[in-house]
Amino acid sequence: QVQLVESGGGLVQAGGSLRLSCAASGRTGSVYAMGWFRQAPGKEREFVARIMWSGGNTYYADSVKGRFTISRDNAKNTVYLQMNPLKPEDTAVYYCAAGRYAGGYYAEHEYDYWGQGTQVTVSS
Repeated sequence: QVQLVESGGGLVQAGGSLRLSCAASGRTGSVYAMGWFRQAPGKEREFVARIMWSGGNTYYADSVKGRFTISRDNAKNTVYLQMNPLKPEDTAVYYCAAGRYAGGYYAEHEYDYWGQGTQVTVSS
């Protein structure tokens, strides 16, 4: 089992920045990739970004490309999501997820473990 705990959410004005963190614990040696998803009110959860644990290959949704950066610190078993500049449409609960097997990791079903989520609210 892998446990994931997100932090860093909050309220920020449009154009501002936030950095989310996701700390992994447990059997972290089994992690193949980690990603971020988000769910806005009344909408389905959507993919934001992912990073391969070995090699650091990254991939982003078109809606955040050029504004968000995903990174990892293997020694701390932590993944980060730097978000800048933020827009009101980025308002959502952001979830961290981890997967154990090889794959593209663009879709929810590829991930085995999920955090509880952290709220990000961007005011206009």
